Amino acid sequence: MPLNQQHRFRSLALTAMAAAALSVAGFVESTPAHAKAPQAQPQVLTASAVAVADKYAADTAAQIFKQGGNAVDAAVAIAFSLAVTYPEAGNIGGGGFMTLYVDHRPYFLDYRERAPMSATRNMYLDDKGEVIKGMSLYGHRAVGVPGTVDGMWEAQKRFGKLKWKQVLAPAIKYAADGFVVDDQLIERRDRASKEFAGKTNFDLYFGSMKSGQVFKQPDLADTLQRIADKGSKGFYEGKTAELIATSMTGHGLITARDLKEYKAVWRQPVVASWNGYRVITAPPPSSGGIGLVQLLKMKADLKDKFEGVPLDSAQYIHLVAEIEKRVFADRAQYLGDPDFYKVPVAQLTDDDYILKRAQEVNPEAPSDTKSVQPGLGTSMPEKAETTHFSVVDKWGNAVSNTYTINGYFGSGVVAEGTGVVLNDEMDDFSAKPGVANMFGVVGSDANAIAPRKRPLSSMTPTILTKDDKVAMVIGTPGGSRIFTSIFQVLSNVYDFKMPLADAVGATRFHHQLLPPNTIYQEPYHQLDAEVVKELEAKGYTFSMQGFNGDIQAIRIDDTTPEPMSDPRGRGVSQVIP
Repeated sequence: MPLNQQHRFRSLALTAMAAAALSVAGFVESTPAHAKAPQAQPQVLTASAVAVADKYAADTAAQIFKQGGNAVDAAVAIAFSLAVTYPEAGNIGGGGFMTLYVDHRPYFLDYRERAPMSATRNMYLDDKGEVIKGMSLYGHRAVGVPGTVDGMWEAQKRFGKLKWKQVLAPAIKYAADGFVVDDQLIERRDRASKEFAGKTNFDLYFGSMKSGQVFKQPDLADTLQRIADKGSKGFYEGKTAELIATSMTGHGLITARDLKEYKAVWRQPVVASWNGYRVITAPPPSSGGIGLVQLLKMKADLKDKFEGVPLDSAQYIHLVAEIEKRVFADRAQYLGDPDFYKVPVAQLTDDDYILKRAQEVNPEAPSDTKSVQPGLGTSMPEKAETTHFSVVDKWGNAVSNTYTINGYFGSGVVAEGTGVVLNDEMDDFSAKPGVANMFGVVGSDANAIAPRKRPLSSMTPTILTKDDKVAMVIGTPGGSRIFTSIFQVLSNVYDFKMPLADAVGATRFHHQLLPPNTIYQEPYHQLDAEVVKELEAKGYTFSMQGFNGDIQAIRIDDTTPEPMSDPRGRGVSQVIP
């Protein structure tokens, strides 16, 4: 069978025209177009399972399942617990994305932060039009309107089985009674303290933390209790909202009105067929879902080029870097908030378009970076410190959730009287088109700052199904490295037939178009020295990165869930009867 037939897959993404129509009309897509299809037979598993960022979240999930909760109840409880015990990245002062598979139907919830109403396109530029270093990273002006609380409220209200107060109870207990601080948290606190010194109130709140000792957060306990009592309004209105708005006065842009008007949005997930599986993943304002689909399909289109090429050999890494160049070129040009910009989702995930991009790959040498242009023409206009968790319940429901405050401890600002660590998500906008953000990633006008706009993200919470049953739940933190890390793990599992533990623990590398021909490797598993020499001879340069993901994955073999937490982090995976 010819290549262009053998590896053609039908992409089921929401078209840009439909997305624009929904946005213009003011509607929110809450039910996938295929949701009315006949329901498949229930997928009954031997147990529930979680892969989460720390042991406290795992314990929380066990409590929720014991009370009869489902995957959504557990996910929401985990999210709030991590806001207490994983303060460097778990959050209620940030936002994120949730991919769900409930009763054999896919859903996607966007609770990404929004720019304040008084935000302006040039708010981080000086009088010469140059980016002011650090302004979008530290302090009150770096903060976007948080979305996590409303996102969790919407998900649990729609799909949860337990009462709202039940899912908040574990987090409230951790905040009021405290949790034992570990060495990794102290290391991250110490690094953050140096960054925020003299810029924020960070040390007033976290300076007293000591490894091995119990850390209590009474202000955060009170905030969580107000959320438990009043739902989403307990955060976006009333005392908590007043405290956040007051802490911003004279320093930042967020007002009580910004908080009151925030709403999470149900969107149509990106859905595509690959390798006999259905990939359900994140749509814009995430770039990750589109990027993941492009990577998976481009590699399939180049099957003859990858045939017989060993994993992590110089030729393998070169071919993957060539694919990644083109994905990041498209990301920079076309992706942004679909409520503000007609993102060409259907075109970017179209089989023929992806095949065309794959055929541009030079199998012998790195393509000249300047020659790698966005594939649709130019006429069309996240940091390691993110947290991911994966959940499946015994009824076959699944949640893949990624949320973030961007940098470790976000902006370094704790809203006085709330205990809430606020994000620095405004850095994910293009402060100036063509100028790199903290991840070295550039953007275009599609991701320029505008009031109420959501910044572009790389978060890629993903679920794979086969025959309408969950096969894999996966995601990771890692900024621009998120979808390249997920791609490598999925390829390890399904192309190289590796056990899940080996696939997650294997070496990972990353290329993102800019800097030119630069491959990032990780200290956890460095590439073979001879492979590096061979690639340097091709014209590549290498750079060390401190972090390349913290994968939390669950693979289901028939009816048995196998959870796996990345050995790079302090995550915990657990099967819960």
